[in-house]
Amino acid sequence: MASFSDVQLDAGIARGLKRGDAKAQTVAYRVLSPAVMGMAVRILQDHGLAQEVVQDTFVELLEKAHSLKDPAAVIGWVRTVAVNHCLMRLRSPWHKRRVSTETEVTSEPTDPQAAGSRNDDLRDLEHALARLPADTRMVLWLHDVEGYTHQEIAGLVGKTTSYSKSQLARGYQKLTSHFEDGDPEPGGSGRKTERATVLPSAIQVTRNGLPAS
Repeated sequence: MASFSDVQLDAGIARGLKRGDAKAQTVAYRVLSPAVMGMAVRILQDHGLAQEVVQDTFVELLEKAHSLKDPAAVIGWVRTVAVNHCLMRLRSPWHKRRVSTETEVTSEPTDPQAAGSRNDDLRDLEHALARLPADTRMVLWLHDVEGYTHQEIAGLVGKTTSYSKSQLARGYQKLTSHFEDGDPEPGGSGRKTERATVLPSAIQVTRNGLPAS
């Protein structure tokens, strides 16, 4: 799972961005866009919307890079801008109606190969994350993968730190239930899965109580 913690941007490229250098802009896009896309697609669960986030984030970077006081802070700045664009889409009435409709309507897979591997796919962490409520999934991803503290998350979403902690605890509970109880969907195997074999170290759901910041 790509995250911003894996990204490194040469100091010369960061300074070039501030000057408006076209080559630096191209390199920055190549280096940073996978992390923006990875985060956006997992928070929004929609490749089209995630691509919009990538585009809007880099348009904003090109327009405002000259005003960055610290070129070394480019990665953190891009991450914050991308998160804000994700939040804008999660909060849009259109997105909320779409999610509500998809929750009510269940369609069977049309690809035989996809249908045959359905139970295996459901064991995958990303499929489990996709089944979480959007706010819970976002908090879990920002905290456990991107390294945000509860205080930082609270500031982003305009809530309290208690809200962030409770959402994270809810996410752990739901993921634990998913991997311990097996596939609850009709036709699922119902077979229990060992958490240690499927959960990356970034998201271990073996914690007790409300997680610390």
